[in-house]
Amino acid sequence: MYRLLSLCLSISLLLSGFLYREEEAAPPSGEPSVSAPSALLMEASTGTVLYEKDAHTKLRPASITKIMTLILIYDALAQGTIALSDTVTVSEYAASMGGSQVFLEPGETQTVETMIKCISIASANDACVAMAEHIWGSEAEFVSKMNARAKELGMDDTNFVNCCGLDTEGHMTTAYDVALMSRELINRYPQIHDYCTIWMENITHVTKKGSSEFGLTNTNKLIKQYPYATGLKTGSTALAKYCVSATAQKDDIRLIAVIMAAPDYKVRFSDATTLLNYGFGKCQLYEDANTDAPPPLTVTGGTKESVPLQYEGPFRYLDTKGADLTSITKELQLPETAAAPVKKEAVAGKAVYRLDGAEIGSVKLLYAASVPRARFQDYFQMALDAFFL
Repeated sequence: MYRLLSLCLSISLLLSGFLYREEEAAPPSGEPSVSAPSALLMEASTGTVLYEKDAHTKLRPASITKIMTLILIYDALAQGTIALSDTVTVSEYAASMGGSQVFLEPGETQTVETMIKCISIASANDACVAMAEHIWGSEAEFVSKMNARAKELGMDDTNFVNCCGLDTEGHMTTAYDVALMSRELINRYPQIHDYCTIWMENITHVTKKGSSEFGLTNTNKLIKQYPYATGLKTGSTALAKYCVSATAQKDDIRLIAVIMAAPDYKVRFSDATTLLNYGFGKCQLYEDANTDAPPPLTVTGGTKESVPLQYEGPFRYLDTKGADLTSITKELQLPETAAAPVKKEAVAGKAVYRLDGAEIGSVKLLYAASVPRARFQDYFQMALDAFFL
C-alpha cells in the first residue's frame, strides 16, 4: 500500500510539473501560439508590427533571399534597364547552381518574364543567378546592390552573400528584415502577385538537345490551402530549416507573416496560417485617400493673391482595439496667410486626424504651385489690371 501511495504521489508530482511547464510556455493571453523560434506579423500598408517572436535574431534565410532578388529585378524593369520580353542567356556558372532549380543549360535563353516565373513559382537558383548576371554583369555585383538596397530599407541586421539563398557563411537576416523587404516588394511592385500566385505552369527548354516542357509547381502550399493567400516566398535548406514570408489579403487588410527556422514544412505553414488568422481577426484599417483639393491659401507680397494646396499623400490608420473608425475627424492646420516667395511642394501645414479626441496621425499639406515675390513692375501691372477691369 505504501509503495502504491508513493507511486501515485510521484505520478502526481510529475504531472503537476509537466502542467506547470506547459503553463509557463503558453503565450500571453490573446496572443497566437507559434512553434517556430522566430516569427513576425506585419500589416503591409502601415508597416505596423502586430506580433513578433525573436524577430531580430539573425538566421539563415534560405530562398526567402529571393525576395530581394525580385526587388532588384523589378527595380531594373521600372528604370527601363530591362524589359519583360528581353532575352536572357544562361551562363555555365548560372546553370551550375544546386538546390532548387529549373535545370537551365549553358547557352539556353529565356525571357525575363519566364525567369521571374521560375524564381517566384519554383524558387529556381539557376534563374536567379542568370538574372543577376543579366542585370549587373556578375552575381557579386548584383549582391552588392542587394546589400545597398537592404540598407535603404533599414534592414540593419541583414548581409547577403549570394542572390539565391544557398547556405553560405555570413549570409544572414532576421524575420523583421524579411518583413521589410517583403513589404517593399508587394507595395512598390504589386504585379509580383500575378506570378507568385500561379500554382502550376509549364516553361519550354530549347537547347542543343531539342525542345522540352518543364513543369513549375509553386513551393508555397498556402496558395492552395489558405483562401486569402497572395504569395510570397518560401525557403528551406539543411541549416536554415523551413522559412516562409506569407502574404495574404482579406478585404482591405494586407498582412505579411514571416516564419523562420521552423522544424518542418508543416509547422512553417501552420504558424503562418495562425499569424494571418490572428491579424485578420484583430485589424481594421481606416484610409483617407485625400484626393480632394484643400482650399487655397492667401498669399501676401506675391505675384498671385492665393496658392493652391495638395496633400502629400493618403492617410492610413490601423486599429487593433475595435474602435469606431467612423468617429475619426480631420482638421486642417494652416496659417492665415503665406508670405511670398512660396516654393512648390514646400510644407504649408498639415491635416491632423483624431479619434475620440486623441491625435492618431497627420498628413503634410504642400504648396501645389510656386508664387514669386512681387516686384515694383508687378504691383504696377496689377494696378493697371485693376483700373481697366
